[in-house]
Amino acid sequence: MKRRDLALALMGTSLLSTSAWAQQRSFKEGTDYFELRQKVPTEAGPGQVEVIEFFWYSCPHCFQFEPQFAQWMKAPPKNLVVKRVPIAFREDFAPQQRLYYALEALGLVEKLHSVVFNAIHVQKKPLKTDADILSWMGQQAGVDAVKFQQAYQSFGVAAKVRRATQLQNEYRIEGVPSFGIAGRFYTDGSLAGGMPRALQVVESLAALAISGR
Repeated sequence: MKRRDLALALMGTSLLSTSAWAQQRSFKEGTDYFELRQKVPTEAGPGQVEVIEFFWYSCPHCFQFEPQFAQWMKAPPKNLVVKRVPIAFREDFAPQQRLYYALEALGLVEKLHSVVFNAIHVQKKPLKTDADILSWMGQQAGVDAVKFQQAYQSFGVAAKVRRATQLQNEYRIEGVPSFGIAGRFYTDGSLAGGMPRALQVVESLAALAISGR
């Protein structure tokens, strides 16, 4: 979902594979992706490339893309370090940022990330405020409500929320789902012509980055 749309609504394969290089030749800077003017620091180690998926739980496009992205994450190119970053176009998005990072802190992302999407988009749960989220999490099987609330309100989660907003600004995120690659590149479905092709752009740009080009 684009920021401007929200405002209107008020709401093992190697990265150096032949196929990846073939894809790179077909993708154009300024059309399928753009390169950042200033490089963003990453947490990738030597020989690795960081890939970030920017998302928002209440975004219908993120909900539709999540099954495909989750499947891709099971076996990404071996040199990629992949992570999700929840965005906030407005202050009232922050509770969902804290929700994701609390799940991460408790090791519950794999179990509940898709469940959160389903609750919002299928079951029509709002999950927009602290009270909404804490109440709903207290109803989830296998979740210690006290531990979740402690994580949700922790300094660690608050720090990750601040970093998420910083990354969002550094990558100049205007819509989600979207990708930041290697601290150098940005792409999304609008640029790439759909999210399946955006994943191809991600792999191709990661190959470019790890080659040192």
